[in-house]
Amino acid sequence: MKNFKQLIVWQKSVELAADIYSATKQFPEAEKFGLTNQMRRAAISIPSNIAEGHMRITNKDFRQFLAIARGSCAELETQSIIATELNYLGKEIASVLAQKIQSVAKMLSALHSKTNELVI
Repeated sequence: MKNFKQLIVWQKSVELAADIYSATKQFPEAEKFGLTNQMRRAAISIPSNIAEGHMRITNKDFRQFLAIARGSCAELETQSIIATELNYLGKEIASVLAQKIQSVAKMLSALHSKTNELVI
């Protein structure tokens, strides 16, 4: 695959990042530099690391960036749970976001496992 934009996991993670931006717009102003910022940074980190890793020379490098993206998924999932506990996210949107985060995480894990076989 020549272009990272062709990766479904990259496309889904970009959608997830946009969803996180939309969801965090409703957070209290006091969270602007706290949880809002943290969630947005974690969400952006996912497609960014996929893209950066894909442009690296070796599969080993790509796998490392995929591992970082997986870590950002876990971070984002944790932050979403906290936001829900604080009633910043409604249960319905939290559930939708959790499903999307888990879906991206599964795709990242699958791609990470298969990267040894890929020729970038």
